Amino acid sequence: MTTARELSTDILVIGGGIGGVAAALTAARLGRRVVLTEPTDWLGGQLTSQAVPPDENRWIDTPHTAVGYARLRAGIRDYYRRAYPLTPEAAADPRLNPGLGYVSRLCHEPRAAVAAIDELLAPWQSSDRLTVLTEHEPVAAHTDGDRIDAVTLLGPTGNVKITATYVLDASELGDLLPLAGVEHVIGAEGQDTTGEPHAPATADPLDQQAISWCFAMDHHPGEDHTINKPAGYDHWRTAVAPFWPGPQLSWTDVDPITLEPRDRPLFIGEPGSAHAFDLWHYRRILARRQFAPGAFDSDITLVNWPHVDYWDAPLLGVDDATRADALAGARDLSLSFLHWMQTEAPHSDDDGHGYPGLRLRGDVTGTLDGLAKAPYIRESRRIQAEFTVLEQHVGVDARPAGAGSEIFADSIGIGHYRIDLHPSTAGRTYVDIESYPFQIPLGALIPVRVDNLLAAAKTIGTTHITNGCYRLHPVEWSIGEAAGALAAYCLDHGVPPRKVRNDHTLLADYRRLLTDTLGVTLAWPEEIRTFRAVRDESGPTWAGSERQQRCAGGRTAFAPESWPTLRQGGGSPPRLRRPVPEVGDG
Repeated sequence: MTTARELSTDILVIGGGIGGVAAALTAARLGRRVVLTEPTDWLGGQLTSQAVPPDENRWIDTPHTAVGYARLRAGIRDYYRRAYPLTPEAAADPRLNPGLGYVSRLCHEPRAAVAAIDELLAPWQSSDRLTVLTEHEPVAAHTDGDRIDAVTLLGPTGNVKITATYVLDASELGDLLPLAGVEHVIGAEGQDTTGEPHAPATADPLDQQAISWCFAMDHHPGEDHTINKPAGYDHWRTAVAPFWPGPQLSWTDVDPITLEPRDRPLFIGEPGSAHAFDLWHYRRILARRQFAPGAFDSDITLVNWPHVDYWDAPLLGVDDATRADALAGARDLSLSFLHWMQTEAPHSDDDGHGYPGLRLRGDVTGTLDGLAKAPYIRESRRIQAEFTVLEQHVGVDARPAGAGSEIFADSIGIGHYRIDLHPSTAGRTYVDIESYPFQIPLGALIPVRVDNLLAAAKTIGTTHITNGCYRLHPVEWSIGEAAGALAAYCLDHGVPPRKVRNDHTLLADYRRLLTDTLGVTLAWPEEIRTFRAVRDESGPTWAGSERQQRCAGGRTAFAPESWPTLRQGGGSPPRLRRPVPEVGDG
């Protein structure tokens, strides 16, 4: 039997991904009562239930990182130091990378982030400022004019109706927006509207980035862990998209930037080596060489590769049956790719086919079927905001030469990532173009009409194009953190969000809350804001100060180590130091 109940709170956060966690944690720290809801049983979104190690910028391990996000990253590393038999060398490394994956400086298992998030939230739950409702999805919104009075969610024991003064949408697909009648956009805007150089000529709501159903696996040579042949295997084995060089069940994909075909094998040399630019090392989340001998029989790697990008149908703007078919298709593609790797994949040394020792690790992703709890969502519904970030604000090609990114007077945080759009449901290939390190404008969090709703994740006012650089882990955290702080500030001062943005005194006061209390960085140093990477035919050259460094292969980055902290301005130009792997293909 189900029961209905009612709750009342200051702030309701819909969606327990990175942005939702940051929003709830921040508002609770600032003295407000918060309810945080999440459709799965894990908080953390793309970092946990979607099983994607963090895609980050090259300055993430510097003082420019927001204090809250740095605390989360430190918590993940500390979890390994407390709970795992690390080697003394690994335990002592202040920049411990448990998996030594080259996509990130912190490749880790999803449950490590779950543990770190739970630890961050625990004191606020014990103080009764924070209530967390996992396995709860919004099913209705109750509105009165330009306000949302309450949201009804469906959970394991029935419906719960939550009344709140402020509501934050941090859900993966912007689930609250259609329920509450909030003006929003899906898919691609047209160049005829935005003027963005890389937008399609006209709007296409069904032009949405591919989703990926990720999974973890380890490798046991000599054993056979082959899964049953998936239903759609023969289709995926032969189907070729017009923009792709062959079937996805192949080692061949395309370089996201040049769009040239490339081949990346599963293994180059010894799988357990520290570094190799193969698929195994790409998102490896546990490198057994960093743990006591005998602790693990194999490394563990995370499959979020172009081969499992599902672009056949969108999730938004379609009926329930089409959406269900798309989700099932994404699952089938991922399992088919695993089966192909186990049975038919050619070895890089031409000594055979198939790796039956590859074993699906559902225990790592917290599921019985072996896949992640939820698909990796790259693109959400987006609010029609007071201010919309365009390619012309952040894109290198769309800005005057050397101009750097747009400077926003209402900046509430910073971020950086390439404008990285994966192949789309409209038959478009990659759009992967350079952006400058950018700011996050407050106006992008505020809808044009509804007074007590804030966007707190990928739901902000970006376009289909700029979503490609605002959607990754640290930026989502900063968006959520700013939204949680703004809701708390508005409650404390009895003013609506749009007044805070448009009143210079209130805006300055709110921004001081971000910098002085929460340790948020609001602007990049000029040398970083204008930093750009120059790629030529012989490989990428990263240009940022007086010196340039040529780096071999893939995407690489500088790892600045001790630069002056910048909060609202000032700071000396940084010196660029050793190159290390950067993010890629998130």
